[in-house]
Amino acid sequence: MDSKRLISSVIVGLVVIVLILIQNVYLIGILLALIAIIAMDEYLKAISKVCKPIKWIGYISCAIVAIINIIPQEYLLKFVLFIIPFILLILFAQVIVTNMKTTFKDMAYTFFGIGYIPFFIMFLSLINGIDNGKILIGYILVASWGTDVFAYLIGSKFGKHKFSKVSPKKSIEGCIGGALGTVSIALIYTFILNTYFSYDYSYIYIGVLSAVLSLIGQLGDFSASSIKRYVDIKDYSNLLPGHGGMMDRIDSVLFIAPFAYMFFTF
Repeated sequence: MDSKRLISSVIVGLVVIVLILIQNVYLIGILLALIAIIAMDEYLKAISKVCKPIKWIGYISCAIVAIINIIPQEYLLKFVLFIIPFILLILFAQVIVTNMKTTFKDMAYTFFGIGYIPFFIMFLSLINGIDNGKILIGYILVASWGTDVFAYLIGSKFGKHKFSKVSPKKSIEGCIGGALGTVSIALIYTFILNTYFSYDYSYIYIGVLSAVLSLIGQLGDFSASSIKRYVDIKDYSNLLPGHGGMMDRIDSVLFIAPFAYMFFTF
């Protein structure tokens, strides 16, 4: 691992540790909102090659992540359901006010980014707010980064069958290895929690859940890569040398978060 990639990994790791250790939900919301803004900026710059996105509403939408923690629980679902048509209304208003200088294509690409980035990141705040939320976020990180590590190790050594042209370096062997490796780490994590911290998580449920989340995360990785292929870029930015941009680091987490919230709350 080169020095730039090592430094980037340390920085990312420190940010994750800070997010896990911080108890103040409002501060966590602000930090996640900043991550959403950085990722949104990378996305908007990427799609600017094929359209003229409505950047101001894209950035403002990231405030959803910061304020989600101050919404009373009984109004939370209504707020989430309302915010989607409200944002869509503003985007259509932009098209009308500019006399269609802002096109439907511009609006659609912007709306997709809002649903994809801040709306998905919002679920990390929601998970953090439920019982044992920080512990559960650990499973998301295992599913995301555990998959990346094992998929790379297995794929680079045994990968012979390419998975998709969307990401030509990834192999079927790597994808399977990523899922199996994630299950192994998740079960070890569960053993530690159950044995030393008096939790009582089901090993069978966690094993199945981690495999599903790993596969979802890999689809999220491919989804982000498909956008890069469409606009013909290698990385979303060079924010994290050796890792690319913020979007390159959180692409799988984005997709895992809403499904993890669904599984955890069920």
